[in-house]
Amino acid sequence: MSGREQVKIFDTTLRDGEQSPGCSMTAKEKLRLAHQLDHLGVDIIEAGFPIASDGDFQAVRAVAREVRRPVIAALARCRREDVEQAWRAVEGAAHPRIHAFLATSDIHLQHKLRISRQQCLDQACEAVTLAKSFCQDVEFSPEDATRSDIDFVCIVLAAVIEAGATTLNLPDTVGYAVPSEYAELIQTIRRRVPGIERVTISAHCHNDLGLAVANSFAAVSAGARQVECTINGIGERAGNASLEEIVMTMRVRGDRYPYETGVVSEHLFPVSQLLTEITGVPVQPNKAVIGRNAFAHEAGIHQDGMIKNSQTYEIMTPQSVGVPNTRLVLGKHSGRHALGLRCEELGFRLDRRELDVVYRRFLALADRIKTVEDHHILEMIGKKPAVQADFGPPTSQSINCDANSTAAFLAMSVEENEQEDYLWGV
Repeated sequence: MSGREQVKIFDTTLRDGEQSPGCSMTAKEKLRLAHQLDHLGVDIIEAGFPIASDGDFQAVRAVAREVRRPVIAALARCRREDVEQAWRAVEGAAHPRIHAFLATSDIHLQHKLRISRQQCLDQACEAVTLAKSFCQDVEFSPEDATRSDIDFVCIVLAAVIEAGATTLNLPDTVGYAVPSEYAELIQTIRRRVPGIERVTISAHCHNDLGLAVANSFAAVSAGARQVECTINGIGERAGNASLEEIVMTMRVRGDRYPYETGVVSEHLFPVSQLLTEITGVPVQPNKAVIGRNAFAHEAGIHQDGMIKNSQTYEIMTPQSVGVPNTRLVLGKHSGRHALGLRCEELGFRLDRRELDVVYRRFLALADRIKTVEDHHILEMIGKKPAVQADFGPPTSQSINCDANSTAAFLAMSVEENEQEDYLWGV
């Protein structure tokens, strides 16, 4: 650590993430992913909702017994049976936590729970008191906090602190808040709730308006020191704040967010891939940090810049998140430099005239198909008898930016007119 202030990463992939349609997991799959989350370095793993089913109870208990470094949390409604079941699930953990929640917004109290504010206050205090009798680490969440009356939220939070809560989570349950509003909520709580300095403030944001990560950073800037998030941003409806985006924003923009996490960023992509394997739910190609296109370039102007210096178009290295290499995808927007580099990697060193011939064929083909693959390039080169080849085995269908091959190609083409590459993909 660099001495910067620590922000705890609370991973709820196994609980809130699993509630995403199509993302349910077996106990065995949850345990497998929990081990990888441990390897990733998250601080807290919310392993599930034990009262929901016997299967979820068994999964949480298995995670609690086998994954020893992080805190293992279990979710519970503010009901005696929920809290007791949560404790039975996590009592074998090295670091157990009970996470109790109860809605505080009038729309939830009136239409879902059908209880009064006073009943809500009483239930919250009773549940936290009971949870505290089982373990020292108790988190409380006023569900739908961002649509709740702020005065009532402050009353509830002050009461649960007195009852023994050690973490207070402010959920933007339906993704309603905007960053300035969410920051103001955190700031108001810090000013008005007695004893708030004794607890950790946590942010839990949903992505219904696409603001989950932005809201999470607004909360951190306002004083929150725990962020609740999921791998790949999965979760109810539009999902939760994305763990990989939060971690890498702090890593890349430490000038604006001078905080540290315990996450080993090089494991982000492998964990993302494991989650995709387990759930069968693919990551959108343009997903930040870990999407297929996050380190892929097709436009000629971008490829030319990447060949010369990767910092021209990448603000972080693919290796920093566990992606093997940058990919220069060959398509109709690609330029001569990218094509020439790929030909050389395939074992063909072309002079300018030869490359011009292949490039014209390449553009004609690229206008008809989405991506030009290695076998297409080999066929195009094979049509030109004058081309001399030192043939090597074909590798992947897209270019991996390698320092040695890049330098060799640039040395070959340094005197060539480079302007044409800038006409593609501006």
